[in-house]
Amino acid sequence: MASKPGSIVHVELHSADPAKSKSFYGEVFGWKFEEIPEMNYTMWKAPNEPAGGLMKTMEGRPPQVLNYILSESVENTLRDITGAGGIVIQPKMEIPGQGWWALFQEPGGTMMAIYENLPRPPARPAARKAKAKKSAKKGGKKGKAGKKRK
Repeated sequence: MASKPGSIVHVELHSADPAKSKSFYGEVFGWKFEEIPEMNYTMWKAPNEPAGGLMKTMEGRPPQVLNYILSESVENTLRDITGAGGIVIQPKMEIPGQGWWALFQEPGGTMMAIYENLPRPPARPAARKAKAKKSAKKGGKKGKAGKKRK
């Protein structure tokens, strides 16, 4: 099932010691992990959605949990956030091959992120392919010149 805008789609753990956190969540909850060395990042998967990531805390920031909320448009959502009294902490940035994200703080002080997927190409209808095959079969076999054989 596809997530709807406003849904939490990714949960990121910022840890002072990612190796200890990984060991803890794996041992206690059975989470599975996949290393992404080029990003110095670890993806984790729990028994249910959403999944998330694990990384070392950013300089000057404490360990925290950062939820990513799905948005149809990062730009429009950032306007809504500031209009409702929130603060943009990190403007829109690209996640290569994935989409875009931005970081904000809501008026009560909680920091969250928004995420916009890359647009997906429209799916090709499978029904058209199946119909084309059926029509070709009904038309009979054709010879080299494209005429029906008898």
